[in-house]
Amino acid sequence: MLKSFQKHIQSTFPELEHQKIILACSGGIDSVVLTHLCQKLNLKFSLAHCNFKLRGEESYKDARFVQDLAKMMGVELLQKDFDTHSIQESEGGSIQMVARNLRYQWFDALLHEERFDVLLTAHHADDDLETFLINLSRGTGIEGLSGIPERRNNIVRPLLLFSREEISAFAKTERIHWREDASNDDIKYLRNAVRHQVIPNLKKLHPSFLQNFRKTQQLLKQTKAIAAEEIKRQKMLLFKGDAELYTISIVQLRKLNPLESYCYALFKQFGFKEPKEIIRLMTSDSGKELHSLSHRLLKDRTYFLLQKKELKHAEKYHIDQRSTYIDKPIALKLEEVYAVNELKKETIYVDKETLNYPLTLRKWEKGDYFYPYGMRGKKKLSKFFKDEKMNQIAKERQWLLVSGDDILWVVGKRADDRFKVTQKTKTILKIGLKE
Repeated sequence: MLKSFQKHIQSTFPELEHQKIILACSGGIDSVVLTHLCQKLNLKFSLAHCNFKLRGEESYKDARFVQDLAKMMGVELLQKDFDTHSIQESEGGSIQMVARNLRYQWFDALLHEERFDVLLTAHHADDDLETFLINLSRGTGIEGLSGIPERRNNIVRPLLLFSREEISAFAKTERIHWREDASNDDIKYLRNAVRHQVIPNLKKLHPSFLQNFRKTQQLLKQTKAIAAEEIKRQKMLLFKGDAELYTISIVQLRKLNPLESYCYALFKQFGFKEPKEIIRLMTSDSGKELHSLSHRLLKDRTYFLLQKKELKHAEKYHIDQRSTYIDKPIALKLEEVYAVNELKKETIYVDKETLNYPLTLRKWEKGDYFYPYGMRGKKKLSKFFKDEKMNQIAKERQWLLVSGDDILWVVGKRADDRFKVTQKTKTILKIGLKE
């Protein structure tokens, strides 16, 4: 196995020979074998051990075993103790999921210290098969069936090529000692039931089951890669805009077949994982919307608007008479001038003596109206927005500069005629968006 492991590292993960490694070590056979293999290849690694305090004295014996292993190999040991039961009581979830989250949060923190480049875990081929069967039993798509990735960001799993049987044989040949976790035999846990009751029977039915599974996974990964390229292509065609706000043609989206699968693949990265809800939204009234933790999907006539959720700003910002500039929520410059120069949407000139201080920057409210510059009579903001062909999100983002209760400027679009400069004006105030 050592020669196969060395060849695998050289062909698949050659960078490991020059990187600083964290090796996750529980004390069980898989991680201990990985530790010995890495030492034999002279890789630079530190051991990281989590004590979840779930098995009483046995948990502390595991910790002491890993301490002795690190000392014997002359490598650094990083150890973290967790009061896992207390955390589960306060946060909820299964004890296994809580422990997993705690483990990877700690590993992530270690990697961000920048002393280390990569984390190695000891997942192997049988772990991959267990995950496949668990996902299959719960219902999943190609992503859930594609297995545990050998590499994800800075996490590497170099034993995925090897079976539990190969690892066990190597440990016995090399007379390697490890700690047995009795909870791994408790079939009340789904993974253990799959491991001890399902997989042995599958291997009996077909002795080469594990090898055939590996071939199947390779084909699934290839299909997944093809599908990913297609989704990338469709996203480039359909999603217009940037990461803050995309506009998506519903007419074009509906042409995709199978529609439900495309909707799932296109929108899942934004937190929308119920494609039927997206399809229903297509035929809903304008203004209807869906929300994920990170994004908002809004129906606007024949388009979807996909908006990244913004941090909540204060509802109103005040500008006093002495202000010459502000930088939030938008950048404005205010200065007294002697004459009106070229009129632009980005700049207005007003009669300063007509202003009621403090001025206020706020968003649109129902019932708002103003007197558009150069026109007679008032106009509702809702009608102005419609004439400007502004979508719902653009309306919500629009800032208004207000004097007292009167709208002075629909910022960047139109000034109010009531504050214009006339022959009677004594002080001209220039207000402009700063570049």
